[in-house]
Amino acid sequence: MEAATSDRRSAALRTAGWLLAMVIILLAVAWVQRPDGHVHIYFLDTPGDAFLVQAPSGRCVLIDGGSDPALLATLLGRIMPFWRRDLAAVVLTSADGAHMPGQVAALARYRPDMAFTTPEMESGGTAREWRRLVDLLGTPVRALRPGTRLDLGGGASLRVLAAVPGDEGGAVLLITYGATRAIIHGGGKLGDAAANQAAGTSLNALAYPWQRDLDTPLLAALRPRAIIFTSAYESAAPVLLSYAERRRFSPNLYHEKNDGTVDFVSDGRRTWIETER
Repeated sequence: MEAATSDRRSAALRTAGWLLAMVIILLAVAWVQRPDGHVHIYFLDTPGDAFLVQAPSGRCVLIDGGSDPALLATLLGRIMPFWRRDLAAVVLTSADGAHMPGQVAALARYRPDMAFTTPEMESGGTAREWRRLVDLLGTPVRALRPGTRLDLGGGASLRVLAAVPGDEGGAVLLITYGATRAIIHGGGKLGDAAANQAAGTSLNALAYPWQRDLDTPLLAALRPRAIIFTSAYESAAPVLLSYAERRRFSPNLYHEKNDGTVDFVSDGRRTWIETER
């Protein structure tokens, strides 16, 4: 009888020990993933284009999603706190296979407060599933138009400079936080005039298609401190420049194929970049 009681007590102590260890691990993970009061722009290492903007409060905006749904879900799970199942917004700059599939996977796991999409979005295929999930979640949907502004909290904001349909169009987004400014340029020449609105003052980072010409009036006017190359845009005549040749347009160059996920960080005054590899 005493032996049985002792065994039950030992089993209970082991169970309590395991539960305590799990709680400690969860608390440690929560501490590591807590908001740090900075703006983060994650240029995610996924086929196509996908960006996650994290506000100082920790709230996130997902821009596009790339072409690999499973990979996008994995990357979001690594960056976002495990308890967070909401997004401030999702932004879809192009309803094609290089931007939309990953965002569909995100909508299956996270509830956005708002969704922005291009007016020319089709009604079938992946677009139908995107609309079904947004309707299921009861998320308000707005057209992505120039002048649209999204307050990210803590003084950070996202503004749409251009939303031009077609191969030579694409969305141009400006993210500001204090003295920091970063542009995501998702397309071709028709978006350049809008991006040029940011010329004349310091531009800390520019997301720019790898296959677009760099020797343009836009790059000369913006003079970005860092260029993070993106891969969704395709050109019939891609620019075949080496990294060394591209450095004359900016001293700091990054690409997901070389650096993995790129994390652009700002405290409102200073900026720095952390890479996965």
